[in-house]
Amino acid sequence: MRAIVFGLVLMAAVSVIVLSIRPGGLRRQLRLAARRLRLVLVLGGVYLILSTVIRVFFPDGWVSDYGPPVMALVLAGAFLVLAQDPAMPPQTKH
Repeated sequence: MRAIVFGLVLMAAVSVIVLSIRPGGLRRQLRLAARRLRLVLVLGGVYLILSTVIRVFFPDGWVSDYGPPVMALVLAGAFLVLAQDPAMPPQTKH
């Protein structure tokens, strides 16, 4: 049990360290992670709804066989496009 708790604490610590090193600081990286989490939840909901529609309206045939994997690939591609980091604002001179 102690090993599991230690592993969870270690994973959280490594995540915070890695996010702190990235440009923009920890706050910006956590904001981007939250944005990606919301995107994953939306795309997962879309997958769930569309796969249910496929199973209800096309219980047999090639659509029920190939529809969900193709849909998953399309949604994964959408995630890769939509989850990119936005451009960093230019640095201001002080």
